[in-house]
This record gives sequence, C-alpha cells and structure tokens, in this order.
Amino acid sequence: MESAPGARPKLSYGHGAGGPPLLGCTIGEALDRTASAHPDRLALIARHQQLRYTYREFLAQVELAARGFLRLGTQKGDRVGVWATNYAEWVITQFATAKIGAILVTINPAYRAAELEYALAQSECSTLVLIQGFRDCDYVETLASICSEAGTSRPGDLHSQKLSLLKNLILIGGPAPRGLFGLTSFGWTDLLEMGRSVPPEALREREAALDFDDPINIQYTSGTTGFPKGAMLSHHNIVNNGLLVGASMKFTHHDRLSIPVPFYHCFGMVLGNMVCVVAGAAMVLPAPYFNPLATLEAVEAERCTALHGVPTMFIAELDHAEFKRFDLSTLRTGIMAGSPCPIEVMKRVVSEMHCRELTIAYGLTETSPVVSQTTTDDPIELRVATVGKPLPHTEIKIIAPATGRIVPRGQPGELCARGYMVMKGYYRDPEATRRAIDESAWLHSGDIATMDENSYCRITGRVKDMICRGGENIYPREIEEFLYTHPGIADVQVIGVPDCKYVEQVAAWIKLKEGIVCSEDDIRYFCKGRIADFKIPRYIKFVDSFPMTVTGKIQKFKMRETSIREWGLDLAAKIETA
Repeated sequence: MESAPGARPKLSYGHGAGGPPLLGCTIGEALDRTASAHPDRLALIARHQQLRYTYREFLAQVELAARGFLRLGTQKGDRVGVWATNYAEWVITQFATAKIGAILVTINPAYRAAELEYALAQSECSTLVLIQGFRDCDYVETLASICSEAGTSRPGDLHSQKLSLLKNLILIGGPAPRGLFGLTSFGWTDLLEMGRSVPPEALREREAALDFDDPINIQYTSGTTGFPKGAMLSHHNIVNNGLLVGASMKFTHHDRLSIPVPFYHCFGMVLGNMVCVVAGAAMVLPAPYFNPLATLEAVEAERCTALHGVPTMFIAELDHAEFKRFDLSTLRTGIMAGSPCPIEVMKRVVSEMHCRELTIAYGLTETSPVVSQTTTDDPIELRVATVGKPLPHTEIKIIAPATGRIVPRGQPGELCARGYMVMKGYYRDPEATRRAIDESAWLHSGDIATMDENSYCRITGRVKDMICRGGENIYPREIEEFLYTHPGIADVQVIGVPDCKYVEQVAAWIKLKEGIVCSEDDIRYFCKGRIADFKIPRYIKFVDSFPMTVTGKIQKFKMRETSIREWGLDLAAKIETA
C-alpha cells in the first residue's frame, strides 16, 4: 500500500518483540542453575579426547579449575588468555575464569608471533593457557621466541621484559620440558591439583563479589587502523545472547549441538557453549579444529540435533566422499553464519542433512555477537536473502552514513544496533570506543544493510573494506601495516577479490623500493609464520603506482576491477553478486 501524499515514509527502525525476559545473572550462576536442574544430563563431549562430562561432573571440573586459578593468585579483573583449539579444557577455562571474575582473553589459534605478542601485551595478560601447537605452528616455540625468559624461570614466577605482567603459563597436556624452545610451565593437571588445596568457601566468597555487568571477556577484532581491538563483553552480554539465540532455535535440554566452529570466536564460545549451558543442552566437540569427516561422525554417533558452521563448512560436509554413509536424521536446527549462504546450499542442508529449522544469524563481536536471526519457521528463500529480524530486547536502525538520519524502509544505509548486547567498549582504547558507540548508545556496525516492511534485514555491503574469507574477517590495514615492515616494500595496498570457494581472497598491490627485486614467493615467505595463513595474500601484483583521485585518495574499487580482469576472476565475481 502506498503512503498518502505528504505522509512520512516508514523508517528503517525495528526492535525485537516477545522472547524470554533477560537474565540478571553471571555466567557462573547460569551454569549453577543448569547443573542443579539437569545434573545427570550430558554437558560436554570431547570426542577427540574421549572425555564425557555430565553437568554435575562438568561443574565440578570448572570449580576445581577456578580454585586452581585462585591458588595462582588470580584476582577479579585479571586477564587470563587461552591460545588453543577446541579442547575440553578451553570450555572449562571459559567457565572457570567467569566463576572468579577473571577476564578471559580469547586468542586466535592461527595467530603467529607478532600477533600473539600484541594480544598478550595489549590485554595485559597475567596467565596464558595454551596447547602444544596447531597444524604447522609450534605454540611453545612461538611463545619462547617472544618471551625467552619462559625457558629459564620457575613455574608461576615468569619475569618477561616484553610481557611484564605475564606470570603463569599452563600447558594443556603439559608441562613443557625445558631446553631449546622449552617453557617452564604448569600442566593442566597441576592446575587442578592446586585447586584441591583451596577450600570451596574461597570460591564462594569470590563469586559473591561479582556483578553481572562486570566485563568477563576480551575478544579481539581487527580494525582498519591496522591493529586488533579488544572488545570487552560482560556476563550480561554473553548470557543473554546465549539465551535469546537458543530461544530462536527452540533449544532445550534435549538438544545436542555439534560445534566445529572455533571457540576463540563468539560463534563458538557464545552461540555454541553459552547457548548449550543456558538451555541445558550438550556441547559436542568433533575435533580440535574443523574436520568435515569428524563432524559427520560426531553428528551420527552422538545423535546431534543441531549443527553450527559457516557456509564453507557445510559445503565441505555435503561434498565429502563419505557423506552418504552417515545417518544425520537426528539433526533439526543450527546456525549458518559468517558469510552469505547460497540458496542451493541451504536447500541441500535442509533436504540432505535434515536441518529443516536451520537459522541464519547476523552480528558482530561488539554485539556479543547476534543482533538479528531468522526463525525456525521462516521459508528458505527468506533465510537466504536476509539475516532475520532483530532479536528480542534488541533495536536496529539503518542510517545514512553521511547524515546519521534514519533512512526509509528498503533504502540502504549503515546498520546500527542498541541494547543489552552492546559491548562495554574496546579495552584500553577509549577513542575507538567513542567512534563505535555514539552518545545515544548505538553501536555502528560499518555494514550496509536494508530493512523491509517486516523488519527483516539484508546485508548488502560494507562501509569499510573488510575482507570476509570463509567466515574469517580480515582487515586490509592490518596486513598493510605488517607488509610495510618488509625492507623492500615502499608502499602496499590490500584488497579483497572474489573467490568461488571462500567468497573472498586477499590480494596485495605492492610498490617496491627503487632497485629492489622481489618475487611473489618472496613476499609469501616473508609472511609465513609471522601472520596467520589466512591473511597471507593469495594474489600479489607489483606496481609502480596506485589508482588515485585528484586529491590523492586511493581508489580501491578500481584496483578490485583491474584485479578481477587480470586474474580471470569474473566467474567468482558473478557468483558473489548473484
């Protein structure tokens, strides 16, 4: 129906209706409630470790680890980093630190030396929980390379010049031996044994001093300024996002969720772990990192009712050579997020994997993370074309970036969100916080979106130049800053180019210093082991100059057009815009 002449058009503002009331509790209290209500139901199944815990057993492990951290002298507000893939100890650490009010710093398993050093120093970590390594990266060796004192100090008495606040290292499966690239660390069993010497009353006293608005997590998210920013999330943010996302999937204590997505990201630790704990469902870990075969095996063996993943994960599972031998009929729901989902992929997930109630979610690390989600009843076309409506207790508006005014429905603009889920700010970065959250408490996403008449949102682009490669958000400026450290590079510009498999790939246009000769392989070798593999440029072009405006502004859209043409990426570009 058209608006009457002179009538004001309906604006792009919506808020989530219905849903359960928000919970006023800490993460630890949420776990206590569930363990009390469902003590004998399975809480955590780590298949690759052959570990199974009921909620009663899981709570006992969490509290023993929490008491171990108390024995180490961990205070409320101290930062405890975890640099590991999906292990049971990761989940236990998540809830143990919450029980004592320590702030969990989640570190990307793909980080290398430079990124690890920045995260530990910027967050001021006092304790680091880590595994031996991930794929071709030896974590012990990497940490020793930036903290040589780790091999000579006594456990719990680390004194590092670069990382002055880091005192404790806890190795899952450790401790690590001394020697070349060795660390002097506690092992995980040492932590639990120390916990036995701390009376439960000490833990209760610490818990009584906590407030649900306290910050409890620092999640690193990169920015166009070149350095990662630590988004501070509270108990209230995380518990209630888990509550509302779970409600959107109709999650109950009868559900079992297969979690192949990494825990360091909100997708894993909130949409996976927290959703399960609030609902009393089981967390199922198929493998330490994504493995399509292990994921399919876990769904069948554990009779999982839900499955999470980015589109490339679902594609890998569907296209696996052994896919047809698995009985996936127990699946009902889950979340696909991280990048747009092709409609044919969604149809296959529904028909071949039986996820008839699979949902699509949109959010940001800064919003804990979900602000909008489709429902289990939405038609497939709507679930693919949109990212759903605002969750309950969540406001969304679409504004014109230039004016800040709300645009009419159907018109594109920047998506902003407000509500319980907005972060407390960026750790030790008040200026970046002010840029992200305005005076009216709206979080500016940087994403371009439209809102239809029924408040369903569609993401159409990005205000900034973020690259989304297979669900990983990559920020060009961070890679540019790193490449500037190469002695032969005079200038560099990084862009995203379309890719049939990963949606986007990293491309670098590089201007070398006069007289320098360098190959593409030389650049990649320089990056190898120093930044995460997914950030290393897939495409490299050596140039004498960059396309610019008359005022000297780099025209990255022209770089992208040229790259697509020269590298024959037209097919991928068509798929991306379809």
